[in-house]
Amino acid sequence: MIRRILEYPDPVLRRIADPITEVTPALEALVGDMFRTMHKNLGVGLAAPQVGESVRLAVIELPLNENDPQAGVRYVFVNPKLGVLGQRRDITEGCLSLPGFRAEVNRAESAAVTFTNLQGELEHLEATGLLAQAIQHELDHLDGVLFFDHLESLDDLEQIPPDGLDWVLSEADELV
Repeated sequence: MIRRILEYPDPVLRRIADPITEVTPALEALVGDMFRTMHKNLGVGLAAPQVGESVRLAVIELPLNENDPQAGVRYVFVNPKLGVLGQRRDITEGCLSLPGFRAEVNRAESAAVTFTNLQGELEHLEATGLLAQAIQHELDHLDGVLFFDHLESLDDLEQIPPDGLDWVLSEADELV
């Protein structure tokens, strides 16, 4: 099912999400809904609070048009913990919960995350590039932090005209 994405200033987006105690069929269904919702909205990642579920869950899938070996891989992060971060740089970011805006956000170029997978097993992942950026962005959501909280001023937000969105699917692309 496609879920409604909460938009700022919905208070759920500012809550610290609750830990997940076990992987259940309901959680697996939520993961499926999150991927469908993310694809429908042309996102790279989505955190459970963005669809009204205040639990520590995020999904990420880099678009296939990215020149990245991790493109097209579906990542599911249950109770993720961000670890070692690399050198920092300014990276352009937007958010499905603040549509029509983007800004340069200072993020680490690499990141390490420990999380539980859908089989209930603990995993560790080291990421660079867009995947590292997406991990940091989505894990921020689990702590009630939005990308513009990293800005010195809200004047740093750039409004994106609807025709100027960066990621537009061609007719040949197919959403799963």
